Amino acid sequence: MNNTVKNAIGREIPLFIEGIGKLKAFQGAYNNMPEGLKHGTKLTRAFKGGEKCLWDLKDSLKKCGIKDGMTLSFHHHFRNGDFLVNQVIDEVAKMGIKDITIFASSLQGVHKPLIEHIKNGVVTGIETSGIRGELGEAITKDHILKKPVIIRSHGGRPRAIAAGDSKIDIAFLAAPAADRYGNVNGVEGPTACGSMGYAMADAEYAEKVVVVTDYLVDYPATPVSIPQTLVDYVVKVEKIGDPTGIVSGATRITKNPLELMIAEEASKAVIASGLVKEGFSFQAGTGGPSLAVAHFLRKKMVQDGIKGSFAAGGTTGYLVDMLNEGLFKTLLDVQCFDLKAVESIKTNPNHVEMSADFYANPHNKGCVANQLDIMILSATEIDVDFNVNVITGSNGVIMGASGGHSDTAAGAKLSIVVAPLLRGRLPIIVDEVTTVITPGETIDAVVTERGVAVNPARKELEDQFRAAGLNVMSIEELKAMAEKLTGKPERINTSGEIVGLVEYRDGTIIDVIRRVVE
Repeated sequence: MNNTVKNAIGREIPLFIEGIGKLKAFQGAYNNMPEGLKHGTKLTRAFKGGEKCLWDLKDSLKKCGIKDGMTLSFHHHFRNGDFLVNQVIDEVAKMGIKDITIFASSLQGVHKPLIEHIKNGVVTGIETSGIRGELGEAITKDHILKKPVIIRSHGGRPRAIAAGDSKIDIAFLAAPAADRYGNVNGVEGPTACGSMGYAMADAEYAEKVVVVTDYLVDYPATPVSIPQTLVDYVVKVEKIGDPTGIVSGATRITKNPLELMIAEEASKAVIASGLVKEGFSFQAGTGGPSLAVAHFLRKKMVQDGIKGSFAAGGTTGYLVDMLNEGLFKTLLDVQCFDLKAVESIKTNPNHVEMSADFYANPHNKGCVANQLDIMILSATEIDVDFNVNVITGSNGVIMGASGGHSDTAAGAKLSIVVAPLLRGRLPIIVDEVTTVITPGETIDAVVTERGVAVNPARKELEDQFRAAGLNVMSIEELKAMAEKLTGKPERINTSGEIVGLVEYRDGTIIDVIRRVVE
């Protein structure tokens, strides 16, 4: 009996994986309807004057009934400045606990110590949006995880939580400020990170919730991002993270002349679409060129007196400046990307914190992604069917994050990928991307420094671009142009071993990641 099936984009998908269970193949971006009821947690109660503060992380693990095989969740608002994942898993290891699944909104280079915990059997599963650094390399090349890592989008993660696909036993929430009864915010204290959007679904659906803070305040902590009604215990530690680690090259506007040229061409394409008008909405993904599009749109908005309704997603200081200049009415923020954004969300009532569910869950009654007019996306690879890869590098190694890429591409009226034609002497446009994160049916155009390719399904958009004088060509022509300069890249050698499963935002499997063989 055949235990694999080809999904809607022709990728071979297993129907079952030991330790994970039955899988459902991707059927198209808009074809999988949700079923059943939301997952719920057990009813509980707190007593009059109840005390939630505990001595340390070990005490919290004991109180929560830690045992082999549990799932522990974490958020990544500190990005590469996070301390808590390593602190908790170190404590779990000391207690002799094994077979833990880490359910993190994303993992960074700072989480390299998890490699040893995986090798020692403490951690056997990871479910996350992204993995950066040596951990991703070890998973892809050395196949160190017992079960394939599951990659989910930022909208797919709260969908999986609410649906009960992933059940969190204990959520550990790094809290910049908290009171002794469990009210939390991200805007006060020495480790303020801003929005707590990725932690909110964990707090709502986990069986046990432990708030870990280095800044304990008098009751009640205000404002409240996560309320006391969802929190079981509070632990005070010396330090939960380093806010300077929030910032990375991927969250800054580029200064590279080539990337600025691409961003300027993308802004011309966006303007040609006719969507830059009073009340429009906008988001730019991570990556210097995509963030730089905001710079060029700002000029158009100032020149024509246009005021947008909202900008969304992870927020940078540049978007804060646009808000303060009156160019956008509101910022809807799931994650602050720099300390200027952290200060803004604390002081400006028009800079609004939102949960990942509110932002991008496709199976609720309406997410922000569905209200986007314009989405600017980055890519590590694009193929001739407009499928996009942002999770694996040209060497096939996990090194990035799904993020909100597929969520916003599916929801926005116009989704444009910006990328150089070549990256490191390798063509960015290929016959087939190594790993599909976002299906081509949700991508409208690709902008490079050599030309613009429009999805054949968007003929009216191609006509608008040509009328605006943009250098429009087919994606096959762009691919041929790149290969003429560099030659055709060799295929990556992989084994049959599956080290990762890529879930589309609706819970179906859009691709698999196989072990890289050097």
